[in-house]
Amino acid sequence: MTASQEPLPDEIAALRERYRHERERRVRPDGARQYLGTEAGFGYYAADPYTPETGARAPVRDTVDVAVIGGGFGGILAGARMRQQGVERVRIVEKGGDFGGTWYWNRYPGVHCDIESHVYLPMLDETGYVPEWKYAPGDEIRRHAVRVARKFDLYPDALFSTAVTSLTWDDATGTWIVATDRGDTFHATYVVTATGTLSEPKLPGLPGIETFRGHTFHTSRWDYAYTGGTPDGGLTGLAGKRVGIVGTGATGVQVIPALAEDAGHVYVFQRTPSSVDVRANRRTTAEDVGAGGDGWARARRENFLRIVSGEGADQDLVADGWTASAALLEKLLPSFSRPERGPDFEAAYEAADAAKMNELRARVQETVTDPDTAGRLQPWYRYACKRPTFSDLYYPAFNRDNVTLVDTADTHGIERVTEHGVVVGTAAYELDCLIFATGFSVGVSGISSGRLPVHGRGGAQLLHTWARTGPRTLHGFTSNGFPNLIHLGSLQNASSVNFTHILDEQAVHAAALVAAAEAKGALIEPSTEAEDAWIATMTEGAPDHEWFHAECTPGYYNREGLGRPNGASAYPHGAVAFHALLERWRETSIGEVLRARTGSA
Repeated sequence: MTASQEPLPDEIAALRERYRHERERRVRPDGARQYLGTEAGFGYYAADPYTPETGARAPVRDTVDVAVIGGGFGGILAGARMRQQGVERVRIVEKGGDFGGTWYWNRYPGVHCDIESHVYLPMLDETGYVPEWKYAPGDEIRRHAVRVARKFDLYPDALFSTAVTSLTWDDATGTWIVATDRGDTFHATYVVTATGTLSEPKLPGLPGIETFRGHTFHTSRWDYAYTGGTPDGGLTGLAGKRVGIVGTGATGVQVIPALAEDAGHVYVFQRTPSSVDVRANRRTTAEDVGAGGDGWARARRENFLRIVSGEGADQDLVADGWTASAALLEKLLPSFSRPERGPDFEAAYEAADAAKMNELRARVQETVTDPDTAGRLQPWYRYACKRPTFSDLYYPAFNRDNVTLVDTADTHGIERVTEHGVVVGTAAYELDCLIFATGFSVGVSGISSGRLPVHGRGGAQLLHTWARTGPRTLHGFTSNGFPNLIHLGSLQNASSVNFTHILDEQAVHAAALVAAAEAKGALIEPSTEAEDAWIATMTEGAPDHEWFHAECTPGYYNREGLGRPNGASAYPHGAVAFHALLERWRETSIGEVLRARTGSA
């Protein structure tokens, strides 16, 4: 079957069987437990290599208007939108040494965003900035995070290299008591949690990992003191060294070509290959993207959101791999649903998916010269089972004599680590350096992880309450019994491949909630009836995609092959409809969550 042919029914059946076979090669009974966190004995993997230790500082004891937990784009946008509403004291608490979140930590060689920078970077209209590249390198993104923070004066009250350890509602003062690992105990009238979903690095639970005598680090804490060079390359410290890298997801696809340029030999340990489409990155000008007019960036990102959400648009302003494959993103986005589609839709979808994956597999064969290596690099699963990746450098790297692909699917990953390297099957690979491009643990940061205890009205603990009832929110932002606490994130909210857009819409909503409460001298707290109604809305009309994810190759989308969690996690009618719903609600119903500051709920 060629990429240009529409698959026939018997070819679809053969693909289904191949997908099932490849999935079974990779499913492990331990699921997500196969990974280790960076706590306890592996805490050094999460240490900050970018900001020098500053030593002890005096604990903070004061009161602010809004405390924001997290200094990535979610936290920065929350602070900026609060400033636009006239909030004076905004304190952002961030574990990193500066603003940026993921883009503070991810400084590995080759790091770029996989969403077009003119829709990914927020507040371009407000800052007057036009990105230099269609897909921005990490340093440009980090500099923009700092640009926004400076424009909205978010540095004076910020606490960096600091983690919040507890949030406790104080009925007497009507404020939250915020405690941190630096001994701070301060009060905040409102708290916004913006801790992100992918912030804690994870490691494969490899037997003997602690015995390896070579050098190791995680890609989110790149050790340039060891490798030399910069994110642009020039890793002179790896000359002549045998380097192993574990992980071939979005990070590995970007890192591996850079390692191949400078290391003596690179061993790529792959469990599941990524789908890798054309990147075609290039420098851009303001004229290229229509910059200059009022609201140009907002119009561009709204256009992108409509297309990748399946809403359609008269013109595709971004015109890239995401928008070209928008019809296949339904299964990637749990919030995407089209109830008017007939019974033939799934068959048509499967045929389109097969055609796209045939195209991507053909790209491997056309690029990689060794047939065996090409075969092992081909992705055998449906397009939306894993986040698509894009690169023009990844496949050519495997044509180099100093790059070896080690397929670990049949052994369910690396079997063990020794003092001198790693073992896969009957083969031992001696290494000087072992790099983990294994990504981040999903859902282990913030209030939903249990690592940050939140005690609300009457001492009720948020996770204990949710353990009994399941998550309860209004629009994903606020919960009864936890006044003036606003969550940013995808829980019972909206979802999109361009999550900075989602975060900005959430920040606008959070700031509007605070402004309304301040104007009325009230607390922000939904009723239990409002929560019930929202949960019903989340459930009604939610698409049944469980079968799809249960058949996918293991990954963080489906809890390493176990399927998606039970219950609706995102608004079932898409981000465009959700944003419109929020806007209408702010205009007509925001008073429903405002409660008197005195008296119990």
